[in-house]
Amino acid sequence: MSVPHALWTSMVSADTAFAPDQVAIAAAGNRIEFADGSTRLCATSGLWNVPLGFGNPAITEAVNRAMRDASYLSLFRAPHRYAEAAAEALIDLADPARYSRVIFSTSGGAANDAAMKLARQYWTQRGAASRSLVVGLKGSYHGTMYGSHALSGDDLLQSAYAVDRRSVRHVSHSDDGEELEALLKREGSRVASVVVEPVLGSGAHALSDAFVSHLLALREEYGFLVVADEVATGFGRTGSMFATDGWAAAPDVLILSKALTNGAAGAAAILVGHRVASAFARGGWTFVHGETQAGTPVCAAAIAAVIDELQRIDATSTAQALAVELSYLAGRLTTDGVVAEVTGRGCFVGLGLRTPGGSLLSGGEVMRVVSSIAQNGVLVQPGPSAIELIPAYGFTAEELREVESAVRAGVAHARAEAA
Repeated sequence: MSVPHALWTSMVSADTAFAPDQVAIAAAGNRIEFADGSTRLCATSGLWNVPLGFGNPAITEAVNRAMRDASYLSLFRAPHRYAEAAAEALIDLADPARYSRVIFSTSGGAANDAAMKLARQYWTQRGAASRSLVVGLKGSYHGTMYGSHALSGDDLLQSAYAVDRRSVRHVSHSDDGEELEALLKREGSRVASVVVEPVLGSGAHALSDAFVSHLLALREEYGFLVVADEVATGFGRTGSMFATDGWAAAPDVLILSKALTNGAAGAAAILVGHRVASAFARGGWTFVHGETQAGTPVCAAAIAAVIDELQRIDATSTAQALAVELSYLAGRLTTDGVVAEVTGRGCFVGLGLRTPGGSLLSGGEVMRVVSSIAQNGVLVQPGPSAIELIPAYGFTAEELREVESAVRAGVAHARAEAA
């Protein structure tokens, strides 16, 4: 048996060893270079993080300048101007009519933990401590911190880790909200918040307009907070700056990460709507949450630079144009029987995979397809019985052709090996 490297890599078995063509050493533009000298086109935006391309010069310069001028400042009990400027820019981008305050965090998982705490404290301070239940969606992914691990609707060994899920409920999103309504009829007076991804990161399943309408109507009836986890969908990914921009009413809390710094720093932001923010301000309540690396000058500078770059390239129009080409690509793959179905929205596309007999692919089978596509020069994201395409917004027509060719060859090779 080969001996694994000292580095314990995420989301693979502990005995996994990696060949040189799997060890990344550099990244530029939309490509990653590996230790054997090969390069591959990254069709995942570096795990959703890098929609503006690897090594974006404007973001690199902003980070370097902040590191030189203010290498570290914290947000414990006092602000600093870098974080103030980034918060103001985020509120302006997301609409001051919808949100008024920003809490910085260090990851999507940590931000989901914080949002759960925020919702529970909101109700406790209002004299409704029994409103402690948080509702998520089946098949969702919100992270692997203690709270976000409990909230994630995928099977992620929660029982083995003794993650406490007694104050969490999960409902379907594919029934347009009927199961959610049934839950609320039973326990609505105990529900603090409902947390949803506009497009589920696992499988790229977009919430239907009917589900969103039902969710917002139920909020009016039962009063719970709506938390939108836009870690994966924010900053133009679905064709609007935020996927919830098209909702008839804003969520009470918006969670952002991944593209927030274009991958330059570990960061997340919780945008808090007026209902919650004003209650905390009027009551003089203290939100007991803090993270040492949250909102540092480097993180804040990267956020401000990302927003400038998104506006410079007119990200929504650019992403919308790319989404049209992705739709054509996915349509061709479906028509030719390479994939079974297409899910997602905008530049966040899921390609469903089936065996020749029509059954769903297992996780191991999906990973073999992903590996086969990588051997043909393109990196894609695995999903439940699917692969996902999440390209950076600057993808060219030639790069899209490269993606299509690799997916066709990779799926064909994996099928031949399985036969």
